[in-house]
Amino acid sequence: MSQLMIVSMLIFFGLSVPVAVSIGLASLAGVGAAHLPWLVVAQQLFAALDKYPLVAIPFFILAGNLMEAGGISERMVDFAKSVVGGVQGGLACACVLTCMIFAAVAGSSVATTFAVGAILIPAMVRHGYPAPFAAALQASAAELGVIIPPSIPMILFAVSTDTSTGELFIAGVVPGILIGLALMLYVWFYARRNGLGARDGEGRLPLWQSFRRAALALMMPVIILGGIYGGIFTPTEASVVAVVYAVVVGKFVYRRLAMRQLSETLHKSVVSTAVIMFVIANAGVFSFLLNRAGVPDALGSWLAGVFDTKITFLLGVNVALFIIGMFVETSASIVVLAPLLLPVALQFGVDPVHFGLIMVVNLALGMVTPPFGVNLFAACAVARLPLERLIRPLLPFVGVVLLCLLVITYWPGLSLGLRDLVYAK
Repeated sequence: MSQLMIVSMLIFFGLSVPVAVSIGLASLAGVGAAHLPWLVVAQQLFAALDKYPLVAIPFFILAGNLMEAGGISERMVDFAKSVVGGVQGGLACACVLTCMIFAAVAGSSVATTFAVGAILIPAMVRHGYPAPFAAALQASAAELGVIIPPSIPMILFAVSTDTSTGELFIAGVVPGILIGLALMLYVWFYARRNGLGARDGEGRLPLWQSFRRAALALMMPVIILGGIYGGIFTPTEASVVAVVYAVVVGKFVYRRLAMRQLSETLHKSVVSTAVIMFVIANAGVFSFLLNRAGVPDALGSWLAGVFDTKITFLLGVNVALFIIGMFVETSASIVVLAPLLLPVALQFGVDPVHFGLIMVVNLALGMVTPPFGVNLFAACAVARLPLERLIRPLLPFVGVVLLCLLVITYWPGLSLGLRDLVYAK
């Protein structure tokens, strides 16, 4: 049964059937092969979605879209330009810094790409940066949207494996900062080497003035993350707080959020949420059938026989996840693979929170790698460029993130140090 499901799913992928539909059809094939009652499908579809932490996903998506429509992201960009825009290559560094700030609320890399890229990609092009480089940088920096908490993929990992969402969030802070700093270091070096960004300081506001304009926008991540780790509200409740704050600031303070925009934002958020939830529901049926067939135990035994140390196991998992992430959507990969791989990781003594960070960072790379990188498609749409023009400038950014991934993988304290400090008993 499990072989039929996996083979049929791969065939559907090859035929370009949408990911969620491919998983659902493969699950139906598995139910038929196992001679189970068809009612099981409806039960497992409901069970996969009947989890309280999943409520956070639509609200974080809506919060990110409201930030874009309400002018919050624009003020974050102005502040980032004031902080790092004075150096050569400062505008490109501001792109990374803005994505880091925006990521601390939105939880979505695609939302980060559109919200920040719509402002900074044209600005970088005006300042002499090649358009493909600007788009590739935006796509890569937006990956921080799912690494710096809050993060929708982290919520999915937590729900799929019964891991603490709060611990995953706090563990993602330092790795996210590491990747952001590494990207800024690379673009600074690139700008100096190629003579770009000499005029990046032109037109930027004084630091204090930009801070005053963006103060309410910058308070948003402080309120959200401070409330979570201060025990004021849960990560799920934080998503609702983010939406309320974005509406109040965007409509009544900045006066940028008109009723027509609010309607469009709600519609866009509903569509994005429906796509993710459809993937989760179908993956829930798929995972149930694989567990019933004993695939996790068999996979664990096989991996334990192939890899005899934790170092080789983590290396093998990273290679496999990198390849899978290129072809399978991040949410689907997590909800299908996390329940299968985590028990094996525990056998090798890997902390579940650390393993969650490894999975999220690795699979997030799939958002910026062809052929199905959603960030690439979003950046291409903003920059009005064909995908093939982004490949060459994209490779160094992927290399930078891969180096950071190796550090995150083999230095657990980088992820777990802050977690252990915050959650010390």
